[in-house]
Amino acid sequence: QVQLVESGGGLVQAGGSLRLSCAASGRTFSNLAMGWFRQAPGKERDFAASISWRGDTTYYADSVKGRFTISRDNAKNTVYLQMNNLKPEDTAVYYCAVSRRPWATTVRSDYDYWGQGTQVTVSS
Repeated sequence: QVQLVESGGGLVQAGGSLRLSCAASGRTFSNLAMGWFRQAPGKERDFAASISWRGDTTYYADSVKGRFTISRDNAKNTVYLQMNNLKPEDTAVYYCAVSRRPWATTVRSDYDYWGQGTQVTVSS
């Protein structure tokens, strides 16, 4: 059974940092791209960042570019999202996901496996 478990969310003041982790179990995903999406209350689940299977290609939403960094450790079957200079508009539930493709994409429908989400709240 495939399982993705996110951790690292919480409450932080604007300008602060958080590091999200997503550990995958049930099978190896080292040959597949992974990504992070986020969903604010009353809004769609939007793309935030993605990384190719080798970690050599990354994509970011314009709203997080320059502040967020996605990385992965294939030996640990884990993907990370380092979030710096957080803003109140970053408040959302953050979900990690595994793509069915090896290359990084920004399209939600490319992702087959999803975690349960972790809440990030940024206070002003």
